[in-house]
Amino acid sequence: MTASRKRDIFALVIGLAVVLVDQLTKAWIVQYFRYEGGQAPIPILGQVLTLFYVQNTGVAFSLFAGQNIKFALIFIALVVVGYLYWRFRESPSLWLRLGFALVLGGAVGNLIDRFTRGYVVDFIHFQIPGIFNFAVFNVADSAITIGVFLIAIVLYQLSSVAPSEGSPSGNGPSGEKLGAGARDGGHS
Repeated sequence: MTASRKRDIFALVIGLAVVLVDQLTKAWIVQYFRYEGGQAPIPILGQVLTLFYVQNTGVAFSLFAGQNIKFALIFIALVVVGYLYWRFRESPSLWLRLGFALVLGGAVGNLIDRFTRGYVVDFIHFQIPGIFNFAVFNVADSAITIGVFLIAIVLYQLSSVAPSEGSPSGNGPSGEKLGAGARDGGHS
């Protein structure tokens, strides 16, 4: 088995773990709260971080609730992530694979909700009372956000590393050896 396929298996395991944790936490929230507004929020850090059940009919952070454009946006996002994964499939960066695994695992977790419930279960509420009130989100949303952040950082680092610029050895941002194909995203 090639090193690249081992990284693919790592990504698959992480993605499946995200889906499992996401679905288990959502099942617990739905069972505990029974219906939206059925119980008082559970304080984790006072009023700053609480568990609060919301049925999200929109996309990320309740955007476009009640509008059919959400399915087109979800489809476009999945196509872009799929394209990026394919383009960088031979990259030696385990961080890049982790980013893709988090994004795809989170997307699958939310799609399971959307197709089985007609909405996404959100339950994590972060706020600084009187100053900042963030949208209610879930484990899948967190995984997607962290994954996008990781992908952006790694792609930025890969694009800034070239053998003639500060990396005479051809090593990547995490010290991994970059061949000509890895430096240009897997395309020679």
